[in-house]
Formats: sequence, structure tokens, C-alpha cells
Amino acid sequence: MAYISLRSVHKTYPNGYCALKDINLDIESGLFIAVLGPSGAGKSTLLRVMNALDPATQGEISIDGVVLNKKNYRQMRAHIGMVFQQFNLVDRLNVMTNVLVGRLAERSWLSSLFYLFPKTDYQIAEAALREVDLLEKAWSRADKLSGGQQQRVGIARALAQQPKMILADEPIASLDPKASEEVLKLLRKICSEKGITVIVNLHQVEYAKQFADRVIALKSGQVVFDGHPDALTQARQAEIYGTILEETTDDYELVLAHA
Repeated sequence: MAYISLRSVHKTYPNGYCALKDINLDIESGLFIAVLGPSGAGKSTLLRVMNALDPATQGEISIDGVVLNKKNYRQMRAHIGMVFQQFNLVDRLNVMTNVLVGRLAERSWLSSLFYLFPKTDYQIAEAALREVDLLEKAWSRADKLSGGQQQRVGIARALAQQPKMILADEPIASLDPKASEEVLKLLRKICSEKGITVIVNLHQVEYAKQFADRVIALKSGQVVFDGHPDALTQARQAEIYGTILEETTDDYELVLAHA
């Protein structure tokens, strides 16, 4: 059985802009999936609807056999790690506390308010930092780290959730080529060794070919390719991208532009 399934999923914003159109996908556990497509294709929106950060307006999404609905959004998100393009760290806090944020879904609102964590959470966070090779930076302020290190903290935070799936939205867009490859190697390692499903939005076809088990490509909100990276010939890439559009950092920027 697929770990995550999307059936006839549509996403239309209040201004009438349709970001996703009739998406049907089945994604098995433990795969590394690269999502490609030109800017505005719907890549970020696809990840948003998968964990209901931006709920679908039509269709059904099920995760591990459970259908996403308003009553279980918080429960389901607790085990879906998110890695963001801009890291989304609290700069003034140390690395350890930023990673511990990944445990907040397991804590009461009072504990969350005052960043109160039990010893077991610290042990989980330490293990996550060790996984990304940043344990020695645990008590450094987040804003003192390089971009690549900050993104690895973001991955550690996702790991601290003990997730079954990690969604990474353009995780290397703000990084140099060396740091980009390090981050993708780390996500690939997590997928392979821990059996965690990893879905990554990318602009770079060469990275998709290098790291992914499967590539899904979107264009104008629709799936136009779904297959093995080896099948991404130059002809298929031309079909996907057509005239290359000016890059934006997020599909939602396009939504705002149409508002």
C-alpha cells in the first residue's frame, strides 16, 4: 500500500487561481522523490497540501491509510518533517533549542510556550544533531552558522519529530553548489538508512537524476512526468520546461501576483 496517496486533488485560491489540477499520485514508503517543474508549476503547493499547511480544495489525500481531514491535521503533521528554503530557524536561539522545536507537537501548550522539554527530548535532539554532524554546534546561536549548517539544523529539527515522511521545499535554493550537494546527500542517506520517505522540490534536473528514485514533474499545476530519472531525456525536459520562466522562491508568490 502506498504511504501517501492523492486522488483527484485540486487547489484553487480565493482569487480563482488554480495551482493544482486533478493530481493523482501514489508514493511508497522509503523512496526519495524529486519534484521538478518551472516556477509557478505548483511544486510548493503540492507539498503544502500533502500536510495540510494549505488544504486541498477538492479531492482526497491519505497518509499511511488515514484520510487527511480538519479533525486530524495536527495529529498527522506531527510525523511529517518539513525542511524549508529559508531554514525557518529562530536566529537568537541556540541550535539545540531550534532542533527541540521539532518536539513541540508532542508537548502541552504550556510546555511549548516556555520551551520546557524533558530529558528524553534532549536525547532525541542530540541524536538528530549527531546525524547531521552538528552536535558540536548544539549551544551556538543559529545565526552564527553558515547557510549549509543552518539547513542541516533544519533537517535535524525535522528528524527530531521522528517522522515517517520529510517534505523539503527547495532546500538548496539558498545554498552554494558544495553545500547543496551535502544537503542532498544527507537527505538521501536519511531516506536510505532510516526508510523515511523524502519528497524534495528541486529546480536542478541533474540533482534529481543523481539522488532520486523517482521524479514527478509538474507544469501548470498538472503532472506531466512520473517515472525513473533515467527517462528524463532532453526531449522530456523540453516538454516539462518549455520556455524557462524567471525563477521565484515560492509558488505562492505567483498567487500573490495574480491577486
